[in-house]
Amino acid sequence: MERYNRNTEIAISYDDLLRFSGSVVVYDENDEDTLWIRVYYSEFERPEIDYHLKKVYTLIFSDGNEDIFQYLNVDAIDFCTFGNSKPFRIKVRNVLNDNYTYLYVKKADASRVYGLELEHILSPNRINFAVFDDTLIEEHISGIPGDEFIKNSLPQCSDIQKSQIAKEFVKFNERCMIRLLGDMRSYNYVIIPVHDFDNVIFKIRAIDFDQQSYEGNFKVYKPQFFKENYQMVQMVEKRLKPASIEQYKKEERSLLAKRILTSRKRLKALLRCMVNDHITTKENLEELKMELYNYTLDMKFKRCRSMGQVLRVALEFVRRNYEDVNMKRLLQSSRND
Repeated sequence: MERYNRNTEIAISYDDLLRFSGSVVVYDENDEDTLWIRVYYSEFERPEIDYHLKKVYTLIFSDGNEDIFQYLNVDAIDFCTFGNSKPFRIKVRNVLNDNYTYLYVKKADASRVYGLELEHILSPNRINFAVFDDTLIEEHISGIPGDEFIKNSLPQCSDIQKSQIAKEFVKFNERCMIRLLGDMRSYNYVIIPVHDFDNVIFKIRAIDFDQQSYEGNFKVYKPQFFKENYQMVQMVEKRLKPASIEQYKKEERSLLAKRILTSRKRLKALLRCMVNDHITTKENLEELKMELYNYTLDMKFKRCRSMGQVLRVALEFVRRNYEDVNMKRLLQSSRND
C-alpha cells in the first residue's frame, strides 16, 4: 500500500465517527426508509470532525492543501445500518457552485483492501481509496444501485438495451468469477448509463469488496446464482444465444489477461502479500480449491495453501490460456505465409 500511495496518515478514524450524539432516519423521494441514518455530533466535536473530513477529502481528490477548506462544507454524515460493513457516507459540497461528492469511511479488513486493489488493477475501472491503521476511505462510485435498476428502470429499457445489459452481465459475471470477488447481489453493484451518440448503453460496476477471496463455495463468486439477480439471468437466457454467451466470456477473459500482463509488477507484489496472509478459514480454502480443481482440472489448485495462492493460480490459468491461443494463432499465420 505504501509503495503505490494507498497508505495515508489520516487524523480521523472510523471509531471517531461512531461517537455521534443522535440520529434521524433518511427517507428517499418516495418516503421509503433508505436504511441510512443522518447522525449529528455535539457542538464541541463537530468543528474538529468537519476539519478532519475536509482534510481526508483533499488527500483523496487533491494534494492535501488546506487552502481550499474555505470553499468546502460537510453537509451530511450518514451511517448505514444495513449489512456487515456499516459505512459512514460523507457529503462534501463546494460552496462556490454547490457541486458535491461523497466519501465513505469504513472499517478496514484484509479482504476489502485486497478487493479494492484488485478492482483497480484487473477491472475496466479505476478507484481511489486510502488506508490508515484500521480505517478505510473510499471514493463514491456513481451509478444506479442494481436492485433499484432492476425494479424501476429495466422494464423501461428497449430490446436493444436489454440485450446490451445482458452482454454486460455475462462479462461482469465472468470477471467476478475469475478474480474471486464474491457476494455480488444486486445491491452490491451499480448500473452506469453512458450516452453514446443517439443511444444509451449500460455498464456494471462492483461497489462492495468485502467478500474478496473469502468464501469456500465457488457459486458465491458467480453473480448468476444469487436470487437477487434472477431477472438479469432470465434476460441473458432470453436475449443471448449460447454461442454469444461463450463469445462474451472469451472476450472478458482476454481483456483480463491483457490487464494481468500490463500490470504484472504491481499484481505480483499484491499477490505476494495475499499468499502470505490468512484471509479465510481452512475449511473455506479446502472447499474452494477442490471446487476449482473440478471446474478446471488444473492440479495446481489442489496444492494451494492459502487463498492468495488460489487466486494466483486462477489468474495464471487465464493468462496461460490467452498466451497459448495467441501462440497458436501466430503459428497458424506463419504457416499460411
